Amino acid sequence: MNTTLNIRIDSRVKEQATKILNDLGMKASTAISLFFRQIILHGGIPFDIKLLNKATIQAIEELESGKGKSFNNAKDLLRDLKG
Repeated sequence: MNTTLNIRIDSRVKEQATKILNDLGMKASTAISLFFRQIILHGGIPFDIKLLNKATIQAIEELESGKGKSFNNAKDLLRDLKG
């Protein structure tokens, strides 16, 4: 059974959140339903959903293009970071 939920929210908050949800391919009603289900499952506010930041996206694109660095193990990565 479905129900209707009426909420009041700042229009700027709704606009910004709706844009992010659209980028995630999700409607606001789906996100709210998901949020409520997770609250029930975890007995509280359990998670943080967000888009990848620009630096992470750039790093992924570099790796996919073959221009980024990759390492066989953490020791090699740490050695490279130290310069």
